[in-house]
Amino acid sequence: MKRVLPKPFFFEGGERAVLLLHGFTGNSADCRMLARYLEKNGYTCYGPQYRGHGVPPEELVQYGPDDWWEDVTEAYQFLKEKGYEKIAVAGLSLGGVFSLKLGYTVPIKGIVTMCAPMYIKSEEVMYKGILEYAREYKQQEGKSNEEIDAEMETFKQKPMKTLKALQELISDVRKQVDLVYAPTFVVQSRHDHMINTDSANIIYNEVESIDKKIKWYEESGHVITLDKERDVLHEDVLKFLENIKW
Repeated sequence: MKRVLPKPFFFEGGERAVLLLHGFTGNSADCRMLARYLEKNGYTCYGPQYRGHGVPPEELVQYGPDDWWEDVTEAYQFLKEKGYEKIAVAGLSLGGVFSLKLGYTVPIKGIVTMCAPMYIKSEEVMYKGILEYAREYKQQEGKSNEEIDAEMETFKQKPMKTLKALQELISDVRKQVDLVYAPTFVVQSRHDHMINTDSANIIYNEVESIDKKIKWYEESGHVITLDKERDVLHEDVLKFLENIKW
């Protein structure tokens, strides 16, 4: 079975633009439904895909946060070069961390963080997550259990410098969250088992934004953009964007 690889998306819907950033081991498809909803409501949406994502996991470990941050800043520049001056950003998980970093790096009209980590997970937990992602990817490719087991043994031999670099990125952004002044909407799922959910309180309490709000979604897991409360999330994000000064 040939796996259809996700690609970046660009939906032009109006003069206000929203950059939509996916998470670690995720891809642009995680933010696509939200983008389509915002497009219908008059927003232009661009969702990049970080290097090594949405492709075989062997490629993922060749890159790290510095590469992905470069992808994010290039995505911001893409919108600027297309003539968009009014740009907000919404990010899921690692994308939320990058959203905050954009908030104190370049002019941003508003920030939405969705299930973004501020606590550093142990490398062991993160490593387990990568292995689960790799196995699932190979299953979706239609490979046999024997093939998958053999490939996983080889995959485990690869160096995983990415994990330490990710921890350092999260730590660095957390130290600078108080440099964020743009309006901020903190979204957090109650049943998020991927991150420490107190991260949401840290972001909400430490951003210096005068206009900030936090909402907990009681029935969702980590990838809230694809979970059962996604329609409510769409409406909440739109309401937040409609109420900020563009």
